[in-house]
Amino acid sequence: MLEEVEFLVVGCGPAGAQAAREAARNGMSTIVLEKDAVVGAKRVCAAGLRPGFCEIFDIPRFIVHCDTPRLALFDTAGNEHEIFFGPGHTSTREELDGTMASLAAHDGADIRTQSLLRSFAVDGDRVIVEYADLRAGTRRRIAARSLFLAHGATGDPLIEGSPLGFDKWRDGLMTTLQYRVFLDRPAAEVAYRTLELHYYPARDGRQIVAWMFPKRDHLAIGLGIIGKLDGRSLRDELESFTERVRDRLYPNAVVTHIKEEGHLLYGGLPRPVVGDGAIMLGGTAAGLVDATNGEGIFEAAMSGRFAAEAALTHRSQPRRAGERYAKALTSRFARRLRHRVRLMRFLEKRPSRYGVLFDQLANTPGFADTLQREDHERTTMDRIYLYAQATRFALRAAFA
Repeated sequence: MLEEVEFLVVGCGPAGAQAAREAARNGMSTIVLEKDAVVGAKRVCAAGLRPGFCEIFDIPRFIVHCDTPRLALFDTAGNEHEIFFGPGHTSTREELDGTMASLAAHDGADIRTQSLLRSFAVDGDRVIVEYADLRAGTRRRIAARSLFLAHGATGDPLIEGSPLGFDKWRDGLMTTLQYRVFLDRPAAEVAYRTLELHYYPARDGRQIVAWMFPKRDHLAIGLGIIGKLDGRSLRDELESFTERVRDRLYPNAVVTHIKEEGHLLYGGLPRPVVGDGAIMLGGTAAGLVDATNGEGIFEAAMSGRFAAEAALTHRSQPRRAGERYAKALTSRFARRLRHRVRLMRFLEKRPSRYGVLFDQLANTPGFADTLQREDHERTTMDRIYLYAQATRFALRAAFA
């Protein structure tokens, strides 16, 4: 049997769920294929949300665990630099993804868990998708008018062998490990209003980006490193970092239990091609991740919005959807994300530069505020101001 649908989504993270919700809400028949049994259950993510996320995407505020107006940046020497913003928010991926999936289902999307993509191929004005129904133990086929691929960072030969492929994709893959640390009493008060990001070298010299994000009943403590690292070395690095966090934030608390999570994330360049006819790539699968801090949830959800809009606009001519989608996504995010990758590589070449940048951000509030805005939100004066600050940083970094 060949099932037919207008809009087919692969992956039910923020990108896929938001795309499905907006397409279904506007009358498109929509199916979502999610490989896991529980949406969001296997996502390794600190789940930090930028200010206003819930309002932008019409998501109930109950998913928010902590409002965090304070960002603490730790340089390679362990010095803390304090920045105030937002406030930001924290959640868990189970709650975020599960809530977004429930909203999509409420608006008419058919969410199918334990459904693993096996192949896709263009056939005229349709895309034929085959997937494994892991619950039933069978293979199924769907003919879709538009296909939105939003299945995360894991390298997919199906994509790399298509016009959407990117030969530098593996260069941006990160090995990550995270502990969810549950305590018998609250940590220090400052922990629950702070997002912490730490930048320091691993034992092998590669750069680590580590984090502590507070949650309602635990602390998310994790780290990532570009490339592969064996499990024992990765765990040793995380144990060492966790002890540093413990000494500062919960020295007298008893750890009741720890949940360990590990996976591949992405911290490289965005894909240069994200739309090909009726096929669109979104979220982390499109490389929409800020290399400096790992943020990608907002970009993912926005890519879902753009995908639904493109599919709806070209409902009768789906092969034009990819072009519209790619134009919207590239103009919104590509320049900023490419710049953030270049910045990280510049900092990594001389790690003392982290302290220079963080000091400038902490002591120049206007710089931090302007830098957090997206390109389309910046005025001409904002751009001139950023150029001046970038020049100042470059001069200071030359002597770091």
